Amino acid sequence: TTSPLERFAEYELANKLPQQFLGEVIKTNHHNNSWAKYERSEITQEQFNVEFAAETRSAGHEVMGDALISLLVLEMKPAMIDAHKRIKARGFKTGCITNNLPKMDSTEMLGCSQQSAMAREAMKACDKVIESSKVGIRKPEPEIYQLMCEELDVLPSDCIFLDDLGINLKPARKLGMTTIKVPLGDVTPAIDELLELLD
Repeated sequence: TTSPLERFAEYELANKLPQQFLGEVIKTNHHNNSWAKYERSEITQEQFNVEFAAETRSAGHEVMGDALISLLVLEMKPAMIDAHKRIKARGFKTGCITNNLPKMDSTEMLGCSQQSAMAREAMKACDKVIESSKVGIRKPEPEIYQLMCEELDVLPSDCIFLDDLGINLKPARKLGMTTIKVPLGDVTPAIDELLELLD
């Protein structure tokens, strides 16, 4: 999908916030802040709303948690879905590790029914989908990558992991996975790199 960071940037500009303000708050104390706890289903949306407001207020500009959630409208990347189909046709196992929110899975973050249908098909095509809000662990916690390896019955050294956030790539690389940084916008460079590695 597209990255929430693109919507965050639009919100920051419209509300005269510093660039990357929301991302920096989310990255601060990134294993134990309100965003991390909410993605692991450790707190309710009501608690997240208040706690995120407190965290952003401490950082200089109050933003309610509900405002952040409203920005989580994503769009599918058809080129990546096509690449996934080609990979599956060649017999490779695929898995999706997604950080998501309680009562709001990844398909519900997509704007229209057509996008949601596309996401459901993509998820069904994966051999395994692991959702942070259901398993209580999230990227970049190493345990979620290890869990995927166990579920797919593969070694980390036999895996290629793609993500658009460097912070999520580091633990995968430390476990022995080959990693690919997916750029925001045009994902073609990541697909080309992936297919070259598979060849």
